[in-house]
Amino acid sequence: MHVAIIMDGNGRWATQRGLPRTAGHVEGAKAVRTAVEVAARAGVDTLTMYAFSAANWARPATEVAALMRLFGQYLFTETRRCVEQSIRINVIGRRDRLSESLLRSIEQSERLSAAGSGMHLRIAVDYSSQYSILQAARRACAAGAPDIEGFARLLHEVDHCAYPTGEVDLLIRTGSERRLSDFLLWECAYAELHFADCLWPDFDETRFRQALEDFAGRQRRFGALSADHR
Repeated sequence: MHVAIIMDGNGRWATQRGLPRTAGHVEGAKAVRTAVEVAARAGVDTLTMYAFSAANWARPATEVAALMRLFGQYLFTETRRCVEQSIRINVIGRRDRLSESLLRSIEQSERLSAAGSGMHLRIAVDYSSQYSILQAARRACAAGAPDIEGFARLLHEVDHCAYPTGEVDLLIRTGSERRLSDFLLWECAYAELHFADCLWPDFDETRFRQALEDFAGRQRRFGALSADHR
């Protein structure tokens, strides 16, 4: 099972409490830890979390810098925890615009957790699905027209995917918004969507399990008819 999460609402969570937006991102990092632990216990194979989109570079420089520092700190503190739980870490997205120090942290976390046999944790940083699809299409033109599986492999190469990953089964978005925001557009072709009416720092174990229960009750037909309608 592949679960993807758009973690939306950190800034609003902080603003509602009269706090700087960076305080919301700090609380959001705590919610990430909870989500990873819940997903691992629930038997999720792959968890992909949208941490920083390519569009987020347009935010104030101070907020972007704080987000990048927080991400580096998260890798430093959580890699050991992931290794202990046999969780493999993989950061997907562009890497040419990240700092050298952050790149070293990413590579170290991926290397240290590579032997994990449990859940695959993917963190999307400087990620744009449109950009990735465009780059994969350019590689496809150079390599000759691939089939769907071949194009997916090219997409994985563009995104720095370290391990084979299937399509998304369940996409969760917090923050009360109802859009995909350029996240895993190819992989979400047949994903079930769950929109949580809470801000990301408030997305706790109960809400995650509610999303999983909602998914378990869906009937997935992938364009075909169900047995009751044949």
